[in-house]
Amino acid sequence: MAERVTLREVGLRDGIQMAARFLPTERKREWAFRLRDAGLREIELTSFVPAKVVPQFADAAELARVVPELDGVVASALVPNLKGAENALAAGIRHLNFVLSISEAHSLANVRRTTDEAIAEFHRIVALKDSVAGRDMVLGVGLATSFGCTLQGAVDPGRVLEVARIVVAGGADELIVADTVGYGNPAQVRDMLPPIIDIAAGRRVICHFHDTRGLGLANVAAALETGVRAFDSSLAGLGGCPFAPGATGNINTEDTAFMLESMGFATGIDIGALLDLRRDVESWLGDERYSGAIARAGLPKTYQPVA
Repeated sequence: MAERVTLREVGLRDGIQMAARFLPTERKREWAFRLRDAGLREIELTSFVPAKVVPQFADAAELARVVPELDGVVASALVPNLKGAENALAAGIRHLNFVLSISEAHSLANVRRTTDEAIAEFHRIVALKDSVAGRDMVLGVGLATSFGCTLQGAVDPGRVLEVARIVVAGGADELIVADTVGYGNPAQVRDMLPPIIDIAAGRRVICHFHDTRGLGLANVAAALETGVRAFDSSLAGLGGCPFAPGATGNINTEDTAFMLESMGFATGIDIGALLDLRRDVESWLGDERYSGAIARAGLPKTYQPVA
């Protein structure tokens, strides 16, 4: 059988966090169900941030009620702090993603904490896991701005590895290596990923790439060479970081699935169903920045999905 690569769809979280329109909860539910029906088996469903900060996620607890109905899907949520983790657990979500920025400037701008303060918050979430959720909770830790920062510029790779060691030793179940502002290139990816995989010591490593400067899929290909087999992606390439001017968003789910399948990896994804969903999402959200070559050019006649 072909080797499988997992795409975790983040459109419902990262993709719409800055959207101009509030998407009604029922539309978000439909989006989630249609992702499942298209073969996506991991979905980052929402974020438990204060509604005054990101109004799009005011319905996070309400949307979380869909989780028991998403059979066969691992539904996760982003949490920015301990309170967010408590709220996510109370809403019934057991797979949490906590993001901390390696760049001090990005951390202060994004969550008003230094990186060390964010690490301390991570430890508090681990304590919550140990005291309340136990083995029932999976905690992924995102290492944001691992390849560079629009505010700070260069990010020391040694600091990335240092923080990775701290969170692995502290209880992280997964590591998410994030090119938050689209500064990474394939050479950096090939250098950075092997030591992080070693640090992870068998824990899953996920890559979160943005296509800000057109290198998103090239970075996926480079990460595949290092052994990474899980990636975040967003329908229609929606999303992006508010601190990345001109950002074109996350890597596009349709294009990434096409590339992987064309390379002989199995994703289980029905690209045609994703394109149908994409057309509806564009009508729901209106004037946003969408990207994707497959949506524009279509699948080639030679395309054959991998079983």
